[in-house]
Amino acid sequence: MAGDFLGEWQAFRAQREARLTAPHGFLSITGLYWLTEKRRQYDGAPGVWWLGADGVEVELGPDEALTIDGRELRGHQVLGAVDDPGIRATAGDVEIEVARRDSAVLLRPRDPGHALRAGYRPTPTYPPSPDWVVRATFHPFDGERPVDDAVAEVAFTLAGEPVRLVAYDDDGGLWLVFADATTGRTTYGAGRQLYTPAPAADGSLVLDFNRTINLPCAYTDYTTCPVPLPQNRLQVAIEAGEQTPAPSVASAQQ
Repeated sequence: MAGDFLGEWQAFRAQREARLTAPHGFLSITGLYWLTEKRRQYDGAPGVWWLGADGVEVELGPDEALTIDGRELRGHQVLGAVDDPGIRATAGDVEIEVARRDSAVLLRPRDPGHALRAGYRPTPTYPPSPDWVVRATFHPFDGERPVDDAVAEVAFTLAGEPVRLVAYDDDGGLWLVFADATTGRTTYGAGRQLYTPAPAADGSLVLDFNRTINLPCAYTDYTTCPVPLPQNRLQVAIEAGEQTPAPSVASAQQ
């Protein structure tokens, strides 16, 4: 195996594991809650939270505080409408995430000391191989598309068979969510994902399936994950990239 290929893959894996184990990554999430007009306390988050006329509001107790963008907040606070970046507040080591999902607003405490993060073991992968680096062609949608967020199909050949995958935009790059013949066997049962750079001007691009990664919901119930479209459920076995997370990850949630 070429030294550059292996070295680049190892660097990719190191970065991936660093993201997985980050202090406030999704392994640190301790709960997933949906805000409503009803005032409620949520485990792991200080204060009482609700959706008011002007957006998210919180009432903090006498000994409670939140910090947002370096500013300490106490008492009653109107945090306002939630846009795409969402709201990140801290209370000691805990980060409180408030984010929008379509028309709903979620709240998720992220505690670096959560048992799921503490019990994590590196995610197993298939051995890297240049055989899973394939050339593809970008075909943008013009008009009707399978779902509103889809931007294109990417066409390529695997095991001698022509394949097309629906792709989403990822800040100029592409995001593929798919299932294959390994799904539910050696890889996570809901599918996996692959991020790729933008195609070249002539529509060509390279898909490195060695960099296929799990969806966040492979690790925790406290995330929201996409479902592969019917078109993205492949019959071929893509024996590349991440496999089902180690059992200790799942057992830490029990």
